[in-house]
Amino acid sequence: QVQLLESGGSSVQAGGSLRLSCTAPGFDTIACGVQWHRQVAGKQLEWITSISSTGITGYGESVKGRFAISKDNAEHTVYLQMNNLKPDDTAIYSCSPWGSRAFCLSFSRGQGTQVTVSS
Repeated sequence: QVQLLESGGSSVQAGGSLRLSCTAPGFDTIACGVQWHRQVAGKQLEWITSISSTGITGYGESVKGRFAISKDNAEHTVYLQMNNLKPDDTAIYSCSPWGSRAFCLSFSRGQGTQVTVSS
């Protein structure tokens, strides 16, 4: 399997914004959806948002209204725009392929990117 690669994590102050990216060589965002999760050490993985291959999106309650997922099919990249960040958003954010197609399942969750929000 090919790992997806996340980027864009950083340290910001509360109220700030970040944009994360998710891509991989050969990944096709027309064929595959993508999910974003986040994880804090010692806690379970939390689903936060998804975008289907056709562009349908969904959000977890904790990020609804503040985060926005989008994709650029030409760039084979999915983005996670995070606004009005809070200290509780501090976590490792990772993306994974979403869909039943064998092609999509040939990709796997990335190692994640660290987001740290200070008060």
